[in-house]
Amino acid sequence: MDFIEELKWRGMLHDLTPGVEEALKEKMCTGYIGFDPTAPSLTIGNYVQIMLLTLFQKSGHQPIVLMGGATGRIGDPSGKDEERQLKSYEELDDNLKYQQELMSKFLDFEHGENKAILANNFDFYKDMNALDFLRDVGKTITVGYMMAKESVKRRIEKGLSFTEFSYQLIQGYDYQCLYNQYGCTIQMGGSDQWGNITTGTEYIRKNLQGKAYAITTPLLTKADGSKFGKSEKGNLWIDRKFTSPYAFYQFWLDCDDRDLSKFIRFFTFKSREEVEALEAEFLETNPNHLKRLLAEELTERIYSKAELEAAKNVTNLLWNKKAKREQLMAMDQDTLKMIAHEIVTFTIQKDILEGPVNIIDFLADHTAITSSKGEARRAIKNNAISVNKEKIGSDQFELDTHLLLHDTFIMIENGKKNKFMIVAE
Repeated sequence: MDFIEELKWRGMLHDLTPGVEEALKEKMCTGYIGFDPTAPSLTIGNYVQIMLLTLFQKSGHQPIVLMGGATGRIGDPSGKDEERQLKSYEELDDNLKYQQELMSKFLDFEHGENKAILANNFDFYKDMNALDFLRDVGKTITVGYMMAKESVKRRIEKGLSFTEFSYQLIQGYDYQCLYNQYGCTIQMGGSDQWGNITTGTEYIRKNLQGKAYAITTPLLTKADGSKFGKSEKGNLWIDRKFTSPYAFYQFWLDCDDRDLSKFIRFFTFKSREEVEALEAEFLETNPNHLKRLLAEELTERIYSKAELEAAKNVTNLLWNKKAKREQLMAMDQDTLKMIAHEIVTFTIQKDILEGPVNIIDFLADHTAITSSKGEARRAIKNNAISVNKEKIGSDQFELDTHLLLHDTFIMIENGKKNKFMIVAE
């Protein structure tokens, strides 16, 4: 696989410095991307850069994941209109440790000559005092050079602290350290990082008389102008602690048709020939088929095959009008818990069901599924109420603990679209 050609057909190449294509063809190169641990986990936006490192490794080159134990303490002004709120050291360290564990899912850190390397830029600075920093790091680049960077120019009139102003010095020196320690000659990142990356190439040129390169990807945007990786519920995380497999799966099923080709090319592991054949057959005639293929590929990769199946089962249960009771009854506790996070949920005391409790009282008094007992009776009369996918035909029906799935859950439906999960504690 030719790395640059791979980026080109995928639309993942924004800019590069002269000579990098030749360098990549001559031998195995080492390249890195930095990740600041300012969030508790990694988002799909972060995964764009992880995908870049993955393709780099698949092309026979060696990726370095540089965790920003130092830069995370400073804050990157790139792409921000105002000063970042600094995180505590304890929170940053916790985030960093957790993100490191996630990285091991996506890159091979154990096998082959080009096995991935995990580094932490805090190690470059932990024994350096302020005077050493000013002499060894601050002396290389002029203020004029730093002021010319777009990330600085955009912020300077609104207000930019010296802390964030110095960020590019640290990122530049990071590159120099990685060049020294690992022979790293390529830094990659989003297009908003171009200024910080090329600062690093200057450090290596001036201080080490070496040659280093930069590669950037375009920032991934959506056709409607909204930020990629955001859903109605906030960030789309590549982590079940923050985004369920179902919500992740649905994100791709719900994407705009206009974004589909771009998303496929950024995230699939399919070859160019496979992608072009699929697009030729389905992009205009059946885009939902392509969305499903992408949703399945990514959900299995980010989560697992079992969680993909759970996400598909939840999707079928919630959106397929012909979903059967057997499908609900076969679901495990984790899948039911996933459903409870995606639809309206009422938490009740389990002893309410030990009565037992009349369906009318339950719908109107113990939950807010109906606004009144009269509405509850009308819903039952109209054959609209289901309990665990079974229609309720009498207002004398009673609920008890035997209805609890895994001793915790009951699913109630009011009509075709209104679904509720009862959680008994």
